[in-house]
Amino acid sequence: MQLSKKEFSKNVLELDLEKKTQELCQNLKEAVVQKLKRRGLVVAVSGGIDSACCVALAVRALGPKRVFGLLLPEKDSSHESVTYGRKLCEKLGIAHTLVDIAPILEAAGCYAQRDAAVRSVFPEFHAEMPWKIAMHGDRLGTEQLNIFYVVVEDKQGQTHKIRLTPQAYLQIVAATNFKQRTRKMLEYYHADRLVYAVVGTPNRLEYDQGFFVKLGDGAADIKPIASLYKTQTYAMARHLGVIDEILNREPTTDTYSMEQSQEDFYFSVHYSKLDLILWAKNHEVSPQEAAHVLGYSEAQIQRAYEDIEQKRRSTAYLHAPPLLLEPVSELEPFSI
Repeated sequence: MQLSKKEFSKNVLELDLEKKTQELCQNLKEAVVQKLKRRGLVVAVSGGIDSACCVALAVRALGPKRVFGLLLPEKDSSHESVTYGRKLCEKLGIAHTLVDIAPILEAAGCYAQRDAAVRSVFPEFHAEMPWKIAMHGDRLGTEQLNIFYVVVEDKQGQTHKIRLTPQAYLQIVAATNFKQRTRKMLEYYHADRLVYAVVGTPNRLEYDQGFFVKLGDGAADIKPIASLYKTQTYAMARHLGVIDEILNREPTTDTYSMEQSQEDFYFSVHYSKLDLILWAKNHEVSPQEAAHVLGYSEAQIQRAYEDIEQKRRSTAYLHAPPLLLEPVSELEPFSI
């Protein structure tokens, strides 16, 4: 779809926040009641900005009595995530419950399989050592390939960075994905129990670039903020009265025992710049013009544009519904 041309500046992401809130809330209410025919919404509240914005929107659209919050920590979750998530639920006045999913993950082999993969490249690794996986630094400044490393802090406090083999990387990711899929299983349990719909929480940057787990955090009945850039999500959350602790928190995966930023693991630069780069690409702003506005070189913006396209290609599978080998035309009139 051809987007209307708009002059590119650092202010292009600014919104009339109350107008946008009213639009999203009206659309959310219509989707839940008229299309999905559910009574309310279930939101897994992670303590991060995206789920916070979604649960606040849900309350604004449907009222607190029709929103149910879930706090779903495991042994690698930060203490702040639960504290902030609970505080937000209490402020919004919604019913909520906490379920520690660590025992489920333990039984499924999440931790054992993941730790075995780390030990395959770093034999001295023990489960109590803080660790994460990461790529190299700011990828706008380099033409390096996307190579993953495991970063481990040993008992003496020394940090080790070891390149992962493809097999070890894939096993770590596959095992770690148990976390998102287990959370979604519990979300749908409560949705079925309450006749509610499940909210997916990706913002536009995550949705566009495939930063989610298929049938994990990517599974949902409705995704209220998939049209909002990350910068806009922060602004919307502030407008909706999300607590300061979450508003002031930098995005984190909250997946590994060592703190991990989203740039460590997936994105090329900080969301505050990548939002603008993505907007520029979506609106056909030339690399030269974008570079001039953002203070990068034309080559750096071109690499960012190429990285966006590469992620769209490689993650198309995550967006795809199940494929049918032959059509089932009788169900087409009933599609939502």
